[in-house]
Amino acid sequence: MSGTITVKGVGRVKTSPDYVVISMNIISKNKSYEAAVDGANRRIELLEKSLSSAGYEKGSLKTLDFSVNTVYDNIEENGQYKRVFGGYSCAYDLKLSFDLSAEALAKTLNAIVNSGADAEFSITFTVKEPEKISEKLLASATENARGKAEILCKASGKELGELVSVVYNWGEINVVSDSNYRLMRAEAVPMASVPEFTPDDITSSDTVTFVWEID
Repeated sequence: MSGTITVKGVGRVKTSPDYVVISMNIISKNKSYEAAVDGANRRIELLEKSLSSAGYEKGSLKTLDFSVNTVYDNIEENGQYKRVFGGYSCAYDLKLSFDLSAEALAKTLNAIVNSGADAEFSITFTVKEPEKISEKLLASATENARGKAEILCKASGKELGELVSVVYNWGEINVVSDSNYRLMRAEAVPMASVPEFTPDDITSSDTVTFVWEID
């Protein structure tokens, strides 16, 4: 009598980061809507000019989000607080991506912190082609599942038959290194003092469920 066996395969891959993503935030506040927007735009122009001098082409700096919001302040009068209109806040979320190297990282950080744009930023180490990690994970998960199925069949005196079905739930795969690169006082960091930095490998995993016939 034939039946089926269901096995979940787990794929794991370690990859060295080869790409850097610097996320930046610029905020300009002013009583005037036009002045708030102009202030943010001027700072972005400073940033783009500095990055251009560092060798980046126009358009390398990407805008992920733009917003203008009203700002209210809490003012105390006679022991009571009230909300008073404080002006406008114009915010840009920006992204700059480039191939990972110590030289490129130092050059880029130098351009950002010395641009005069006063941008807050964070650094992520990732991979340029995440789809390649996904391919390796699926291959690893398939090999893992078949190995488990063959062991179970051998232990139970059965033969592994034809593949019946594959169940895969597409989801987010980790393609970011756990390494953190922090500059406590970015405005005071010259290029010469940016240290060598090798981010930790990226550990990714994924699962696939297989169903085989058994005889």
